[in-house]
Amino acid sequence: MSLRNAPCPAAIYGIDISKNVFHVVGLDSGGEPVQRARFRRDTLLRFFERAAPAIVGMESCAGSQWIARRLHALGHKVRLIPAQFVKPYVKSNKSDIIDAEAIAEAATRPTMRAIKSEEQADLQALHRVRDQMIGTRTRLINQMRAFCLEYGIALRQGAGLFKLDLPMVLDDLSNDLSPAMRKLLTDLFADLRRLEQRISDVTREIAAIADGDDVARRLMTIPGIGALGATALLAAVGGGRQFQKARDLAAWLGLVPREHSTGGKQKLLGISKRGNRYVRKLLVHGARSCFRHLDRTRDRLGSWLDGLQSRMHPNKAVVALAAKMARIVWVVLTKPGALYERRDPVFI
Repeated sequence: MSLRNAPCPAAIYGIDISKNVFHVVGLDSGGEPVQRARFRRDTLLRFFERAAPAIVGMESCAGSQWIARRLHALGHKVRLIPAQFVKPYVKSNKSDIIDAEAIAEAATRPTMRAIKSEEQADLQALHRVRDQMIGTRTRLINQMRAFCLEYGIALRQGAGLFKLDLPMVLDDLSNDLSPAMRKLLTDLFADLRRLEQRISDVTREIAAIADGDDVARRLMTIPGIGALGATALLAAVGGGRQFQKARDLAAWLGLVPREHSTGGKQKLLGISKRGNRYVRKLLVHGARSCFRHLDRTRDRLGSWLDGLQSRMHPNKAVVALAAKMARIVWVVLTKPGALYERRDPVFI
């Protein structure tokens, strides 16, 4: 490391992250820039090993969690900031150094994202891979269905019915499928079976993790949350201590209304759909299942759902139930003792 890139006394650092080149700007306690430097990946950590403990801000993006864990181990206080919250601090034209200075200024704000542990990162990767394979399965089925339509064969809707109908189509030599298309569809159907086996393997792995984790088992006692939802929540929010109250978690997941108020007149819009899209999807699907199948005569959620359904559209009621589930999740994560003492986590 050159003398020019040696650490200067700084209270806050901002790092503009890329694959191999990192730009660092240091600010003093008054917010004035005292250092601008450029590092490669192998020298960045050596710089912060020599630097005095300080606040380090980074955009929350690919690779930021690993760097945050390493800097935290060196004694620095790391703040991960969503990119949209950094943009207002960018001055003039855009460059890597200007971005790093904007990140440093944004890091002066007290709010920040939690650093994920390695276990959380591994669990989240499992969910991402499973979600990607499910999307691939849908695209593969749609492609095979379209190929069949080109030969005048319309298969029934739904993945389950498709898997029942396609083998019969392939065995029926009286239809208009050409030999080349019949062979191609046979190969694609074999790919589909292998993909479904892989999805089943990953799903079982996630279920085993949920069964072996005490917090996940407690989350699965909430109506509408199973192994997938419980582990996805743990991977996304960890212990939930970064949220001050239950509504903050629901807001972070985008399950509360957007607001466009002015002149003292409050105007609420649809849900914000901010935050973790995947976890929000699991909660909404779980809420929809709970809305349809929950025994409302035996569960205290029943009377609340009945009143909700009587005054709004069922889809709105489902989202309201998902928001309530998110609030219950926060209580289960942060106040397990209080939960078991009250034995009634529903009305929060």
